[in-house]
Amino acid sequence: MSRKTVLLTGASGTMGLSGFKFLYRRKRFDIVLLLRESPKNVLLFQKYFDDPHVRIVWGDLTDYNSVLEAVTGCDYVLHVGGMVSPAADYFPKKTIYTNVTAAENIVKAVKAQPDPDAVKVVYIGTVAETGDRNPPIHWGRTGDPIKISIYDHYAISKVKAEAVFAESGLKYWVSLRQTGILYPEILKNMDPIMFHVPINGVLEWATVEDSGRLLANVCDYELPEEFWRSFYNIGSGEQYRLTNFEFEEYLLGALGLPGTKKLFNANWFILRNFHGQWYTDSDKLEEYLHFRHNVPVDVYFKNLAKKVPAYYRACLMLPKFMGNAVAKAAKPFMKKIAKTDIYGTLNWRFTKNKDRITAYYGSVKNWKNIGTWDSFKIIRPSEEPTFLDHGYDESKPVSELGIKDMQKAAKFRGGECVSKVMVKGDMFTPLVWKSARGNVFEMTPNLVLKGGHWCPEELPWPWDYDTEAKINPFFAQVWYPLHDKSEHNVYDERIFKGFEDF
Repeated sequence: MSRKTVLLTGASGTMGLSGFKFLYRRKRFDIVLLLRESPKNVLLFQKYFDDPHVRIVWGDLTDYNSVLEAVTGCDYVLHVGGMVSPAADYFPKKTIYTNVTAAENIVKAVKAQPDPDAVKVVYIGTVAETGDRNPPIHWGRTGDPIKISIYDHYAISKVKAEAVFAESGLKYWVSLRQTGILYPEILKNMDPIMFHVPINGVLEWATVEDSGRLLANVCDYELPEEFWRSFYNIGSGEQYRLTNFEFEEYLLGALGLPGTKKLFNANWFILRNFHGQWYTDSDKLEEYLHFRHNVPVDVYFKNLAKKVPAYYRACLMLPKFMGNAVAKAAKPFMKKIAKTDIYGTLNWRFTKNKDRITAYYGSVKNWKNIGTWDSFKIIRPSEEPTFLDHGYDESKPVSELGIKDMQKAAKFRGGECVSKVMVKGDMFTPLVWKSARGNVFEMTPNLVLKGGHWCPEELPWPWDYDTEAKINPFFAQVWYPLHDKSEHNVYDERIFKGFEDF
């Protein structure tokens, strides 16, 4: 068999590096890496400089010529790279520019190939696209409303980039929305965003090995036509559906540290406006790609701890009765992290940052009502899957969907389908739509119905979600269960205050 040529972006990142290792070990791929020529990347990949099956293009995703050089001659493009948190949180405008421009450059470069239809493009999206999904709306699937959490510019960039691929007209593209990844370095995380999770929120995690195996398998398998031009959620399955409290307990336990209640106060954690859900549809991707290794979650966390330097695991060597002493010594350090400028949750209280408090707690009163661990109720929500209404008859085969279905879906979104005709079953020819705010735009039925997207002019600037929920019943399903109907908060240019532009 001739080797397939695979371009991988983001190979120095968590998911990308895992994907590179899986691809390389199989010895049946010629791998192209588009990398920034940083000291870190040079050191990480120098042993492959003379490898005939690895070609490194030193460049930048925002430079079209670099992207064109990397894409040329490839059978697959695995687009994993881009700006991510925490850098994305400190450089919001640069993040949006970088991640969207990268998508545009890849599409342009694929179209510049002699046979664009021969190139298969895999885009890695994010669970952050659908935002805050705390109980009771903690079960989700692709096609649910795009709802980017307030202040999450990374998610804005990923939604915009996803639309670039979905509306590109390419024959073969797919968007795989990545969830939180479990990898050894997560045990070292000491950033204030560690408190930007609601204790009773949920996430269906993916292991770094499953994520890397997925990237290799999508290039290795002969996938059916219906797999492409679609959206999927990545998750490692049922046993990796954790609450955030359970995650903290597993993480701390793996390092031999005292439990969550010993190290942190309950009111250091936010109440809302993060992201995360359990998936009703992540098994669908597993059926295509068979990427899950199914290691029991408790075993997996213990194995993670073995992969970090020994001093991180020092507490495992101590007698259990010393746990309280360890917690007493460590807690002031943890509190200092929570008080960090800009992102520290306790800093918002100290500086009386109304916008942050409103976004993440609802009000100062709500923050005060959190109380202590003695009064805070920790729950594991219902494990019975529930489904949001997507506004059309989903029992119909896609081949039977027509203009009346589009009109019904648009009405459920508070708008209308302006187009009067549609070829039945054609999900990829753009139609004209109008939003409840009066904006007219073109978008494929596929991106609206299967991707959950809506008017790009309202994505989501200026985060006027209270108004949107009043005029858009589709969106109201993911807003009112978590917000009071009397709320009205608008987040505009003020969000950039305190951040550095590029």
